[in-house]
Amino acid sequence: MAAITGEMSWFCCGNSWGPCGTAGHGACGTCNSGSYQHAWPNASAACLEITRPDRCGISLSRRGCGFRHYTTNRCNGKRIGTTIADCGPQTDLWCGERSCCGSVCGTNRIIDLTPAAYSQIASLSSGLSPCSVDIV
Repeated sequence: MAAITGEMSWFCCGNSWGPCGTAGHGACGTCNSGSYQHAWPNASAACLEITRPDRCGISLSRRGCGFRHYTTNRCNGKRIGTTIADCGPQTDLWCGERSCCGSVCGTNRIIDLTPAAYSQIASLSSGLSPCSVDIV
């Protein structure tokens, strides 16, 4: 199984949960902050036109709503399986952005997790963490 490395962040969607107020339910219509879900930059052709990871030199496979990815926090080794529920992050806005923990670093945002998912593998207060995402 191949993996891509980069940064993970978190975002709010759907019903109020933890630090999030009520927000839209995302591109798939199913996104909820309290569920183990994520946003993927290549969830559709329209999504890819917005997120443009290619502008940062990243090629991500097309995966649609409901597809399960496994994300590993490279700082602590914790891993979680989540399903695509939205389009994002807009990778090209953060080309070259880098987050580190010690000597482990990740560059470019490649996945946004819901707060429920992110908090299982990292502290929400960190905002960004180096990660790897299994690409099947």
